[in-house]
Amino acid sequence: MKRLLIYIAKCVTGVLIAFSLANLLHYNDYIWCLISIILVLSPDAKDAIPQASNRIKANLIGAAAGMTMLLFHAAPGFTVSGAVIITIIVCFFTKLETTTRTALAATIIVTIHENGKYIWDTALERVIAVVAGCLIGIIITLIFHSRFISSSIEPGLKTNES
Repeated sequence: MKRLLIYIAKCVTGVLIAFSLANLLHYNDYIWCLISIILVLSPDAKDAIPQASNRIKANLIGAAAGMTMLLFHAAPGFTVSGAVIITIIVCFFTKLETTTRTALAATIIVTIHENGKYIWDTALERVIAVVAGCLIGIIITLIFHSRFISSSIEPGLKTNES
């Protein structure tokens, strides 16, 4: 039950930070930051920091793959498909297969854009939003787990300190 409450608190903290920053900066496209925050956070206390780190790497891989494919100025289906292929291959070779879905979310966020908006402005704004979300997510993880991790470890489990 404690683990559930901590996870809820982390997610709500992330949501409130995203909305507050968007309001403060008058930024209406905050959804991409919000999605990245939620993707970085983990309900599992014992692996939260390594998982958050791997999810950030995956987000950066996905964003980079999306930006790379945008260089080709191809049809949206080709751009997104190519970025998906690159993302999956890079995640495989960097041993981040378990976070491939997170990387693919970033790929889609960066490569899909609205008609009428300049593609590079949109993509760059979204990369910044994804990176900001990742940073907020890891900060929340570090704060919550430096404060609560020792009290959330079940009795009888060995830690590195034991």
